[in-house]
Amino acid sequence: MMNLVLVILVWAIPLLLAITLHEAAHGYAALRLGDPTAYQAGRISLNPLRHIDPVGTVLVPGAILLWGVLSGHSFPPFGWAKAVPVNFGRLSNPKRDMFWVAAAGPAANLLQALAWSLLAVLQRMLGGYGGDLFYAMTQAGMVANLALMLLNLIPIPPLDGGRIAVSLLPHRWAWRLARIEPYGFFILIALLYMDVLDVVLWPLIPVLKNMLTFSSGA
Repeated sequence: MMNLVLVILVWAIPLLLAITLHEAAHGYAALRLGDPTAYQAGRISLNPLRHIDPVGTVLVPGAILLWGVLSGHSFPPFGWAKAVPVNFGRLSNPKRDMFWVAAAGPAANLLQALAWSLLAVLQRMLGGYGGDLFYAMTQAGMVANLALMLLNLIPIPPLDGGRIAVSLLPHRWAWRLARIEPYGFFILIALLYMDVLDVVLWPLIPVLKNMLTFSSGA
């Protein structure tokens, strides 16, 4: 039980920030590009309560963390928030601007991962101020944000990577890819079930984490 409590203490804040800022970034990008839908819905906010999805923000990450504690394996927890409403038809240039709105979320996660690595550097400069718990939180912050970034960059609509691909592809191929969107969640579940992400995606996390650590001097 104590191990589970410590795991929750380490991961709760990084995960909540990762998911909240990811969604807020989508809304902010859409607002700057002509669509105020998210702003009018109050979703361009740093208040986590405006973004929390009971299943994606609480249940799924919690279940992953619990399974990791019980099994003794380390799994990168991930989740999702309530999708920020975006009316792509109100964007200045819908097909082009879809790229920037979709990319804003993963970009926010990359910046957060870098910020956590810099906090690790600052902690070391302060002689370990904050102790082992804070250091573990900085590592969790990097992993949580990199996992969320990579997961969202899978080119399957409605994931951000799918919307980025739709924005970049010629109209004929973009239309075909966009038609997959109603089935995207089920495709993702199938990839998880078949351990495809364990082979293709998750191994990239330590590589990127090492790159961030090296670049920041952590």
